[in-house]
Amino acid sequence: MTARKERVTVTVDRDLLDAASQAVTSGRASSISTWINAAMAERAAKDRHLRALAAAIAGYEAEFGTITDAEMLAQQREDRRTAIAVRAPRKRTVRAPRRRAA
Repeated sequence: MTARKERVTVTVDRDLLDAASQAVTSGRASSISTWINAAMAERAAKDRHLRALAAAIAGYEAEFGTITDAEMLAQQREDRRTAIAVRAPRKRTVRAPRRRAA
């Protein structure tokens, strides 16, 4: 971001303002303005990524033709088949030794 700032007046939902205030109170943001600025930066980045993705898809379809529903379903199935589930390691519990029946 640039050092140049501009003052604006906006209307926001009360619950979002409360979330910003809680972020400041808990130390996760230095001010409400900083919190809102970060949210706007994240949204701008997301919008840039979505535009780039749309351009990539349009380029692919211009070269190879429209992606069909059947192709989308086939790719979903393949993605599920080859997915690797990543989970946190399980906590090991210490068990008491088993006693043999006498």
